[in-house]
Amino acid sequence: MWKQIISKLPRKSPKSDSDSSRTLNSGPNALSTSSGRVDFATPSAKQASVGVFPVRMIAVIEPLLAFKDVPSSEKLNLFISKLSLCCVVFDFSDSTKNTEEKELKRVTLLELLDFVSHNPPKFSEPAILATCKMCFINLFRVFPPYYRSSSNNLGENDNYDEPTFDPAWSHLQIAYDFLLKFVSSPSLETKVATKYINHLFILRIIDLFDSEDPRERDCLKAILHRIYGKFMVHRPFIRKCISNVFYSFVFETEKHNGIAELLEIFGSVITGFALPLKEEHKVFLWRALIPLHKPKSLGVYFQQLSYSVTQFTEKEPKLASSVIKGLLKYWPITNSQKEVMFLSELEEILEVINMVDFQEVMVPLFGRIGQCINSYHFQVAERALYLWNNDQILNLIAHNRHVILPIVLPALESNGQNHWNQAVLNLTLNVRKMFTEMDEALVLACISSFRLEQEKLNSAVEKRNEAWECLKNAARLQPIVGNTAVLVS
Repeated sequence: MWKQIISKLPRKSPKSDSDSSRTLNSGPNALSTSSGRVDFATPSAKQASVGVFPVRMIAVIEPLLAFKDVPSSEKLNLFISKLSLCCVVFDFSDSTKNTEEKELKRVTLLELLDFVSHNPPKFSEPAILATCKMCFINLFRVFPPYYRSSSNNLGENDNYDEPTFDPAWSHLQIAYDFLLKFVSSPSLETKVATKYINHLFILRIIDLFDSEDPRERDCLKAILHRIYGKFMVHRPFIRKCISNVFYSFVFETEKHNGIAELLEIFGSVITGFALPLKEEHKVFLWRALIPLHKPKSLGVYFQQLSYSVTQFTEKEPKLASSVIKGLLKYWPITNSQKEVMFLSELEEILEVINMVDFQEVMVPLFGRIGQCINSYHFQVAERALYLWNNDQILNLIAHNRHVILPIVLPALESNGQNHWNQAVLNLTLNVRKMFTEMDEALVLACISSFRLEQEKLNSAVEKRNEAWECLKNAARLQPIVGNTAVLVS
């Protein structure tokens, strides 16, 4: 009976596992292992054949046995055979084409997912190799060119307002879930898998974060996070690749769909940094995270960015002053919504800053906050005045009121006289009352100084207006010479 069962399996070479590995490496898009280094197919290989099952063989693909129908010793061989079957690719732009074969592949992918989810045997090197090859073909779209839908041709579709959803998602979702379970499986030995889940493999995953499909980005986020946790040797490379994506986004393209997801990964990574922070991590904060406040699309990823920056300042509060300087450098002047975001992040940073670092930045900081208080956009003015509701910030202000009050009070007085929004007026009066309760004498002195300055400014304006009137009168008395006329308004 077992002979009949095994005879139905795909033919297996009688050679050893090492020979099986060489067999998998043969043909186009091969994976070389001769020097201990694995190079998967590159984009230049897109014109190559499909590999295990060329398109002309799709019609003759037959289902393989279920895992429960073979002995334990043959399950890994069946696993490799099913992976090879899933290397067949289809054109999903035509839903009426190869429907039976597509369904067979979907069912096979589900079988593979179930197999890796329920305590599989230790994965052999050929099994890991076959898994990575299947991922390269299906997920990384290295080849062939007809696998991707024609709707993904950017030359034909320049509308970026709506996300593009891959018609092959019914297969891709299962393949992503399979890869996540495979990477997470205790049966996967890290030392062996590092040979195949290498830098090129990780780079392909990070490249896919630019996908327009949010479902795909969520899958990639879970996979990359798990790889980062399991493969410690790859951690510096992953951080470097993510940094490069951020650099390209900020300083070159300002177009990338996966910034929020990559920041979410990095936010969880920062929580695991050891203290004191390495210089590499500080450089990443200064050169990558802080400049990410510059792009116009900040609102898309602001929550994740703010969380990452806050994690740095909580880990090492001395960084707070550098972060505040960076925010002031990239402060939006004409974008009110971004100003509100900056003020929100600023409040979180001020909650962890120490007194010495605060005194280093308080003069330029409250100069900017004073301008926000005077903003005619009521949300900006409100958000700036809400800072006084935070007890930690109020404590910092109280200890440095002799420096801060002369900077802020003119803005409060100007608001009280001119601002159009009633809510802003009420908040202004509340803040002024707080200052009075802190130090009434200082408030009176600052008000007196403010009024003197206003009188000087008004006097200068009057003198300037009088000088213009004298010039106008002198111009009116001048005779018209020839055809030359002087128009005085």
